[in-house]
Amino acid sequence: MTSPYFTQGSSVVTRRGNQTAGCTPAASLRSRLTNRRRNVDPASSPKTETDAVPLSRSRRRRPVKVEYDEADDVSPVKTEQWEPSDWKQQLGFIREMRSGRDAPVDNMGAEKCYDTEAPAPVRRFQVLVSLMLSSQTKDQVTAAAMQKLRAHGCTVENILATDDETLGKLIYPVGFWRNKVKYLKLTSAVLQKDFEGDIPNSVEGLVRLPGVGPKMAHLAMGIAWDQVSGIGVDTHVHRISNRLGWLRKPTKNPEETRKALEEWLPRELWSEINWLLVGFGQQVCLPVSPLCSVCLNQNIWHICRAEALRITVTCDLN
Repeated sequence: MTSPYFTQGSSVVTRRGNQTAGCTPAASLRSRLTNRRRNVDPASSPKTETDAVPLSRSRRRRPVKVEYDEADDVSPVKTEQWEPSDWKQQLGFIREMRSGRDAPVDNMGAEKCYDTEAPAPVRRFQVLVSLMLSSQTKDQVTAAAMQKLRAHGCTVENILATDDETLGKLIYPVGFWRNKVKYLKLTSAVLQKDFEGDIPNSVEGLVRLPGVGPKMAHLAMGIAWDQVSGIGVDTHVHRISNRLGWLRKPTKNPEETRKALEEWLPRELWSEINWLLVGFGQQVCLPVSPLCSVCLNQNIWHICRAEALRITVTCDLN
């Protein structure tokens, strides 16, 4: 339908905002509308049904047709994902240095602390217990504590039946052993009540357990359930990732490091990276006075920031 107020075709607006030919300027249009109103005799004009309709309804603006310029030759803008330079070369060197598999984590980590002959729910529970004990504790100490617990009977029922004093003696001298006695009891009670003695099969369920954090949850998912849910970041992974420049910006804690690593590190490497960096941190890239002279990454100065800047990260020994 053509409006009586327009003598030329309707306007067309493009994405670029250019005004096409035949469009009436706003000032001229306003003047012509005013003149037409003055020339109309209200008395002689027959009333229609439209006259009874409020002004806001009878004079609605016609929809403006919007057209977009087509650019067949222009491809969508691709945002390149950030990744650290030389990270593949760094990883290759670390793999080479870890080829001996003789670090404490290789022989006494959580993957080595459970009873392989026990029923599956008991094996999974022992994996979780070893991870809970390993927090801020050397692998050698954790392995010794797990050996005593397994000899005592490391099941949900036995942990609940053991008094706090006896349980404390079994796990001593792991770091913060008194708190861990409490967490082991509370967690065992939850598992017995809600999971029939097994452990949750999700990160969300695991982190709800007393004394279980994101690092333990992701590692438990990988070891106990054989599922890759995320990167297990402990103090070694946190320290080394910052030293190598594997993060877009420095991070303050392991959880920030985990999120930053997962943004760019290929998922197929998530389960391997913890094992690689923990052993590397135990043998070469030490928390204090790292052995940069024997590190393959020091051959090119800009590859490792610990060599160039001598970064010292305050952390708990693990």
